[in-house]
Amino acid sequence: MENYYKGKNVEEDLERDKIPIKDLPVNFLWMQVKGGSKMGNLLAHASGILEDKTTTAIVWSAAGVGIPKAISCAEILKRQFSIGYQITKLTHKNVEEYWEPKLDGLETIIVKRKIPVIHILLSVTPITDTTELGYQTIEGKKFWHKEVTTSNTKPNQSYKSKKPFKYKKAVMNS
Repeated sequence: MENYYKGKNVEEDLERDKIPIKDLPVNFLWMQVKGGSKMGNLLAHASGILEDKTTTAIVWSAAGVGIPKAISCAEILKRQFSIGYQITKLTHKNVEEYWEPKLDGLETIIVKRKIPVIHILLSVTPITDTTELGYQTIEGKKFWHKEVTTSNTKPNQSYKSKKPFKYKKAVMNS
């Protein structure tokens, strides 16, 4: 590849009408997360919309390196507003990389890749199709609660009896 330099990238854009979730609410907030997006800005915008009650559903979409950030934003918002319904879909988008030759007589190389894409629908109101793949609800489940134990048993202390590992110097006889 030393005889080539990287040219342009051609990639599919994410489109609102191509989100692969059936029966999306008519009025939903679509948050597109990129690798360089600031989580504070994303969460502030989405929180403001939810607090104003202008919408009851948010779709978080991201591709490639933005996926972990989109998941984190969705989870934070889900806990902050006690959002009980979620649908998650994984897809991909196509990307073509063009590598241009440095020398005459060589052809342009086109590398085709598929980049993972995630779409996470969070809904305050119940989702009608509960059979859709990727559907989750927290109805009847309690997350993030502490159980108080009142037993008088002492915690297992067997780990305290072990001595830390020490390197022993090898003694060489000369």
